[in-house]
Amino acid sequence: MIKQPLLLSKVNVVYAIVVGVMAVLPFVLDSRTMTILLTQFCIFAILAMSYDILLGYTGIISFGHAMFFGIGAYTTAIMLSDYGPSIGIFAVSIVVGIVLSAIISVISGALTLRLKSHFYAMFTLAISGLFLVLAEKWRTVTKGNDGFTFRAPELFRERLYFYFLVLICLVVVFILLKRIVASPFGKVLVAIRENEQRTRSLGYKTLGYKIIASVIAGAVASLAGSLYAISLRFVNTSVMTMDITLDALMMTIIGGVGTLIGPIIGAGVIEFAQHYLSGLAREYPIFERWIIFFGILYILAVIFFPRGIVGTVSLRYHEWKLKKGQKTKASVKLREKEIQR
Repeated sequence: MIKQPLLLSKVNVVYAIVVGVMAVLPFVLDSRTMTILLTQFCIFAILAMSYDILLGYTGIISFGHAMFFGIGAYTTAIMLSDYGPSIGIFAVSIVVGIVLSAIISVISGALTLRLKSHFYAMFTLAISGLFLVLAEKWRTVTKGNDGFTFRAPELFRERLYFYFLVLICLVVVFILLKRIVASPFGKVLVAIRENEQRTRSLGYKTLGYKIIASVIAGAVASLAGSLYAISLRFVNTSVMTMDITLDALMMTIIGGVGTLIGPIIGAGVIEFAQHYLSGLAREYPIFERWIIFFGILYILAVIFFPRGIVGTVSLRYHEWKLKKGQKTKASVKLREKEIQR
């Protein structure tokens, strides 16, 4: 049997169709608000995918992921504010943010990744808290809690152009991360998630693999932070708060842990749910406490999709195929018996 080329597989065709629809949507809807919402969705999808590398593929629970998001946001905002709003400075700021995040990932990973999961999670929360305090107190650079506005590059003042940039970043990051998790390196990460002690006994230096996974996740989160800062043209300490990490965690769990496509779907569910529930609050007083309904939505998602949306749908599909295959085998055997008679 001839294998179908990778680029022509059914899944990749579906992905291409979805990207095409995403590219056309701003023209169909013709709404500035919807374009901004789609941009926010793409940015948080990138952030959620970065978190999935840690939680879904390596089994690392981090409560300090917002630190890398904030580093990217502040680096871009400060450089554009100090050196001028040009495309070149924006590109350099992304690279600087990624390098800073990678360095901090290596240092914090070497110090903390030897710890067990719950100790590591609390340690990352502490490190993230230190950077949050630094952002609050270093007012000469960050302007503290008040934050500061800055000018975006001329090209990105047109929201549609910036949306296409973010969409391209989402596609590129997805392809790169997909290649990474499908590589032998990615298989080792999954082995570490399943049983780190056994993986270590096979000769793999698990600490090094976990640090590299942390660096990849931090770099991608920094990219998301840089794009987020440009989308708002404003930055303050909220980009480093626990809320950002919890959003990434929820997006990953709702969409499906260890799937990459799941966090993208989870980001869509959360971003659009927040938008429409907060919109309903303007018309119906009962929705003024929309965060309660959002919590109920999250609980229902966990109950009905225990493996996330992608994981649960995939499981049901495989169960259906298995039952179908068993029925086919049973009918074939029944026909053979009738023929023998």
